[in-house]
Parts: sequence; structure tokens; C-alpha cells
Amino acid sequence: MKKEPKKPKPPLTVKKIAEYLNCPFEGNGQTLIKGVSSLEKAKKGNLVFFYQKKYRLFLENTRASAAIIPSAEKFNRIPVIKSKNPHLSFIKVIGLLYPPELPKPGVHPYASVSPTAKIGTHVSIGAFSSIGDNAQIGDRTIIFPLVTIYPGVKIGRDCIIHSNVSIQNSTEIGNRVILHNGVTLGTDGFGYIEKKDGSYAKIPQIGSLIIKDNVEIGANTAVDRAALDKTIIHEGVKIDNLVQIGHNVRIGKNSIIAGQTGISGSVKVGKKVMMGGQVGLADHIEIGDNVIIAAKSGVSGNVKSNSIIAGYPHQDIMTWKKIWASLSQLRPLIKEVNKLKKRIEKLDKGKK
Repeated sequence: MKKEPKKPKPPLTVKKIAEYLNCPFEGNGQTLIKGVSSLEKAKKGNLVFFYQKKYRLFLENTRASAAIIPSAEKFNRIPVIKSKNPHLSFIKVIGLLYPPELPKPGVHPYASVSPTAKIGTHVSIGAFSSIGDNAQIGDRTIIFPLVTIYPGVKIGRDCIIHSNVSIQNSTEIGNRVILHNGVTLGTDGFGYIEKKDGSYAKIPQIGSLIIKDNVEIGANTAVDRAALDKTIIHEGVKIDNLVQIGHNVRIGKNSIIAGQTGISGSVKVGKKVMMGGQVGLADHIEIGDNVIIAAKSGVSGNVKSNSIIAGYPHQDIMTWKKIWASLSQLRPLIKEVNKLKKRIEKLDKGKK
């Protein structure tokens, strides 16, 4: 992994920021930057970014002290930092100016930590958090108050686990993972068999859950462990709030899943898949790489790589758009058909 350059200390100047971003700058490098803003609302001391031609007028009129602009762009009214990706560079600067407020390393006296748990260096464990037997917590990981970590759970380095997260047995978490409030990991999958008397017998869920490096999971999302094998969330996956991921599911590297999506058991999702909000995936299907699924789609079968789909049941998005465009014409068409029907009936009567 590429090592992050050393963060400059305040006060931040255009020159210091450009050096941190490894980007060239033009203009007065000693200009002080105290905050960030949008182009139209900026004031003195703010840094802004510009990347689309349609916003050029906003750049011309901005009151910001400096701007991050594309490498090929020309602008000299204020100091500028030239970047291949101005938006990404701007995000990095936000991290410099507004660092997150994180607790200092140490175990709060009101935390419950098993004597058999292995705790790394510079770990922070908040009040009323519980760390079970033989759990492992990596270096510099931060556990906020009211977190429950069951026995045997493994958590890597530099993770951030917010309050009210619950991590059950047979869960393994990689490095630099962020879990937001209310996330529940490793719960039983939804598996039952109907008995002769109409009641249901629970299928034991004895598999595991693996969350790999650089994953972020939003508030109140639940990820089930597998029934027998493994549920796997691969590297770089970003999951929004209120998402349900069933047992034995596999989510490919760098996929993005928006809020209120539900993924049924044993689904395989490829790399770099994008799902809009409230998408539903039926069980035991496969989604290829680089697929885009529009919001509120109901996916009932396999989807080939590089597809863009929408609707319920899902279909190619261009087909779906044509169908919806024609719906507005359906009412007038029905009226016209009814008129023609009446005319034909009159003609038939006349012949008789």
C-alpha cells in the first residue's frame, strides 16, 4: 500500500497543501488557508475546487483565497493548485483542516475486557464496551462506548467501531474498517425448514463472516454469517445505512450498495457493482462485474457483467425507460381503442 505523505502542521499555506498533495501550484504560496467552501459561498481564507467547465463563471467570481483546478486549466486571479483529480485532492484537504475527533488510546475503567483477549498497541476501548474471551483487537483500533464484541472475534488494525455495534462469534474483520452506529455483524442467517405440523425448524448457522480491508458499513446495517461456509465482504466495499445482507453472500471488491437494499442468501456480487437505494436481490443469483442496478429494482435472475439494469422484474435499462415512456400514452390509447370499439359495434348493428 502506498504510504501517505506526512501531514503538514497549521498554519496551512497553499505551498504546504500543494506539497502534501504532491501537486504543483501557481501564485502566492504563502496564502493562508483556514477552511474550505463551495465556489459560490466561499470567503477569504477558504479553499475551493473546480473541475467542470459549466462552473467556470463561479470560479471567476469566487471570493476564495485559493482553488484546486484541473492540471490543464488556466487561472491566475488567485493562487491555484493543479491536480489531475481536483475533487479527490479537495477531499484530502478537508481531512487536514477538519480532522475527526477520536478518543485517545486506553481502556475506559467501565469497559469489560476479557483477560484472554489480545489487545494491540494504542487501542482505545470506550465505556461499557465488552470484549469477549480470546477476541483479538489490532493496533490503533478505536472502539467507542457501548460496543459488544463476542468471544473469538478478530479485528484488524486502524479500525473505527462506533457505539452500539454488535459483532458476533465467527466474525473476522480486516484493517481500516469503519463500522457506523448500530451495525450488527455475524448474526444468524434467515434459514428455516417447515415441519409436518406447519411450524418451522431453525437451520443452525455455523459458518463465518469475513470483512476484508478498507470496508465501510453504514448505520443499522446487518450482515449475516454463513450457514456452513463463509459470508465475505471483499476489499473496498462501501455499504450504506439500513442494508440487509443475508447468509453465504459474497460481495466483490470495490462495490457500492445504497441504503435500504436487501440481498438474499447465497448471492454472489461481482467487482465494482453499484446498487441504488431499495434494490432487492433474490437468493442464489450471480451479479457480474461492473454492473449498475437502478434504485428500487427487483433482481430475480443472474446478471451479466457490464450490464445496466432497472425495474421489477429487472431488465436492460433502455428497455425499462421505453416501457415507462410509453405508460404516459397508455391512457389516451385505451380511450381511442374504446371509441373504435364502439364505432365497430355500430357498423356491425347496421349490417344486421
